[in-house]
Amino acid sequence: MRTHPSSLHDDVASQLRGYIFDGHLLPGSFIDEVTLCELWSISRTPLREALKVLTAEGLVRHEPRRGCFVSEVTAQDLDDIFPVIALLEGRCARDATHGATPADIQALEVWHQRLQAHASAGRINDYYDANFAIHEAIIQLANNKWLAQTIADLRKILKLARLQQLHAPGRLAQSLAEHLAVFAAIKAGDADGADAAMRHHLLQQREALRDLAVLKRHVLTA
Repeated sequence: MRTHPSSLHDDVASQLRGYIFDGHLLPGSFIDEVTLCELWSISRTPLREALKVLTAEGLVRHEPRRGCFVSEVTAQDLDDIFPVIALLEGRCARDATHGATPADIQALEVWHQRLQAHASAGRINDYYDANFAIHEAIIQLANNKWLAQTIADLRKILKLARLQQLHAPGRLAQSLAEHLAVFAAIKAGDADGADAAMRHHLLQQREALRDLAVLKRHVLTA
């Protein structure tokens, strides 16, 4: 961890995010400042500054006289977030279509070939990685830092929920088909189609999570 005063709390914030995303601190759990300061050999000041950053990001909630806790993502939160991120990423797909060069299209073609290969082999973790790379590439092609930042902030909340929508029955094949539809529209120069296909893709993720939750409830009550 770097020790320059101006960057220490940023490093601590990054360390704390990693602890949360890796599951060392579960949703709803109390954040023990004394323990973390001892673990990371830091004072309370940079940790408290880091907690302010994560509170602003929505990853942590502060309760007066009690301290800080890892945020919990509810079904209502997911219902609220997915339509928003669908609109934002849809706009990215639209703008990417306008700005994509033949070289960009070729690069996306390679990523989609990898995506298909992972789907055919049932390699879900590799599919997730390729899926993320494709979304990132489209966001970068949109060339709008404010869109990118807002999407990144929302993704942090979704990551906190530790979502596994590709485990829903039939979802892997559906996701691949949706991705190919987005790419086909971008390749054809159809900005409206790319926008609509990306919005559909994101909203279907929410529906898959809903189906998965229902399935889990049935298993638990069977």
